[in-house]
Amino acid sequence: MTDPGLLRLYLVTDRNLALGRRLEDVVMAAVRGGVTMVQLREKECTSREFLELALSLKSCLSGSGVPLIINDRVDIALACDADGVHVGQSDLPCDVVRRLMGPDRIVGLSVESIDDAVKANSADVDYIGISPVFSTPTKTDTAPALGLEGIRKITAVSRHPSVGIGGLNCGNAGQVILAGADGVSVVSAIMSAPDPEKAAAGLSSIIFEAGGKR
Repeated sequence: MTDPGLLRLYLVTDRNLALGRRLEDVVMAAVRGGVTMVQLREKECTSREFLELALSLKSCLSGSGVPLIINDRVDIALACDADGVHVGQSDLPCDVVRRLMGPDRIVGLSVESIDDAVKANSADVDYIGISPVFSTPTKTDTAPALGLEGIRKITAVSRHPSVGIGGLNCGNAGQVILAGADGVSVVSAIMSAPDPEKAAAGLSSIIFEAGGKR
């Protein structure tokens, strides 16, 4: 990934927050509203169901210019020909992920501390996800919240483009950009919105304005 702009508004999926709507419908509404990247993260399904969802989303996003990223599962990413994969600190090592994914696909890595970010500087990844910025109910197995100061410190030492993850919404998205992140990743702010397209458009506008002020 050569364009950090792809990180600007990064949607991470969670069907449990979709208010009973089809995942594909929520995602495509969000894309119409300005989402620039989509990560399929669905922990509560079988491998086959995960693959079926991935294939369906890949088809929906075809031609949109919005990359499909798979959370954790390199095998699923390869099986559906996704644009990339996002891994955490306890997943496969980045060198292994890159070897399996090849040089042209996107590899993202979650970092939870300054030390993680410094170590990531020597990793062959395309971006880092700074996580969690704020505490969030959508992911309970995370490190303590880093806050905006954590964003500032990590982006200051990192050579990679970055996206803030965790507890982000219209009320704080602009602050994350002003603190140095290239993009904002959201889950419930779009997945649980009554109108995902409108929610994405509002977030996109806030992020764009903050980027101009930085």
